[in-house]
Amino acid sequence: MSISVVPEQFRLAETFTISRGSRDAAVVLTVTVSDGQVEGHGECVPYARYGETVESVMAEILALPGTITRRALQEALPAGAARNAVDCAMWDMEAKRAGARVWDLAGVPAPGPLKTAFTLSLDSPENMEAAAARHAHRPLLKIKLGTPDDMNRLEAVRRGAPLTDIIVDANEGWTAEVYTELAPHLLRLGVLLVEQPLPAEKDDMLAEIARPLPVCADESCHDRVSLPALKGKYDIANIKLDKTGGLTEALALKQAALAQGYGLMIGCMVGTSLAMAPATLLAEGAAFVDLDGPLLLAEDRTPPLAYDAEGLHPPESALWG
Repeated sequence: MSISVVPEQFRLAETFTISRGSRDAAVVLTVTVSDGQVEGHGECVPYARYGETVESVMAEILALPGTITRRALQEALPAGAARNAVDCAMWDMEAKRAGARVWDLAGVPAPGPLKTAFTLSLDSPENMEAAAARHAHRPLLKIKLGTPDDMNRLEAVRRGAPLTDIIVDANEGWTAEVYTELAPHLLRLGVLLVEQPLPAEKDDMLAEIARPLPVCADESCHDRVSLPALKGKYDIANIKLDKTGGLTEALALKQAALAQGYGLMIGCMVGTSLAMAPATLLAEGAAFVDLDGPLLLAEDRTPPLAYDAEGLHPPESALWG
C-alpha cells in the first residue's frame, strides 16, 4: 500500500475567531492510500493546541510503512491528526474494495439527515448579534466565547436569535469564578450546554462547583484513555476525529462513553466535507451534532456534503466511504 499526504488550504467565508486566536483559511492535510487498484482518502487538521504542526503531522504519516494495517495503525501512531487522516483513508479504501458503504462495514446505521449546530465566532457583541440574526433560521447555534466580558455577547446573541437553541463553547477561556458567575445567566438565556469552560489542566474545579447546566468535555476528552479523568466533572463528551485519531477509535470511544453514562457531542475542527464525512457515522444517538465545518468555508471538496432544511446528509461515495 502506498501512502501520500499533501497540505491544502481552503478559504473561509469569514474570519473565524475563538479565545485562542483567528484564522482566514482552513489548513488541512489530505491523505491518499492506494493498493494499486483502489484509493482511499482522509483529511486531518493539525492543531497547535495539541502540539501539532503541518510538518510534524506529515512526518508521522510519511514514516508509516506500506505494510501497515488499520489495526496496527492504532498502535503505530498516538491519537491525533496524523492517525485520523490515515485511519479514515483506510476505511474509505476498504469500503471501495468491498463495493459497500462504510457504515455497513462498521456495523452502524446509515446516517440520516442530521441537525447540526452552526458556529458563531467570537466577536464584538454588536457583530455577534448581527450574525445571530442572519442565522436565526438555523435550529442550533454554537457561540464561541471565552473571555471575562462574555455577558454582553450572550445577551446580544439571544436578542439576535430569540427562538433558536443555543450552546456555548468557552474553549478553556474561563476561570471557575467567571463560569460560576455566568452559569445562572446561561440558564436564564436558555443555553442548553456549556463546552469546556475551564482549561483542561485546571478542570478539577468542575467537580467542586455547581454545574447547573450540562458541561461538555472537549479539550479534556481525546480517546478512551481520557474517560476516567472526566468522572464527576463532565456530563457530555465531545468526540472529534482529529482528537481520537480516526474513526476506529471514535467508534470505540462512543461505545465506552455511552456505557459510562456520558451524553455525546460529535464535533469537528474547521475542515472540509472530507473531514466531516466519517464523523456522520458517529451521530446516531448523540445529544448534539456540531459538524458545520463546510458551512464556514468559501470553497470545499467536490462533491461536497449536502446541507439543507432537513440537515446534514450522509456523504456520496465519490466523496468518502
